[in-house]
Amino acid sequence: MVVVLVDTANVVGARPDGWWRDRPAATSRLLARLTALPGRIVPAPGGGRLLCGEVVAVVEGAASTVRAPEGVTLVRAPGSGDDTLAAYAGRLAGEGRPVLVVTADRGLRARLPGSATVTGPGWLYEVLPA
Repeated sequence: MVVVLVDTANVVGARPDGWWRDRPAATSRLLARLTALPGRIVPAPGGGRLLCGEVVAVVEGAASTVRAPEGVTLVRAPGSGDDTLAAYAGRLAGEGRPVLVVTADRGLRARLPGSATVTGPGWLYEVLPA
């Protein structure tokens, strides 16, 4: 099973749906949708299928006050969300756990462990129920 590690700020910001008016509410909506992933088989980025195991969402800034929904592990970044996400991905890789990081942030992508698979927010929005 793959750990799906989500850069929530990047994913929320990928769609111009008014998220900037209320970042915590937009993050909460995304987290609610993420609860559908654990235990589900979805199309893998680049082809094939993958079984979603744990879903981990990194939140930062104003969105760090959101409530964690059941089925999603919430990691509250004490500072930079990118720093927290890169460290968490490194820990998972060090444990030998397969990880799929969802972000479009090129700088963050360059900091991830080589064993991590990376995909953009578009993939996540395609596999999530509406």
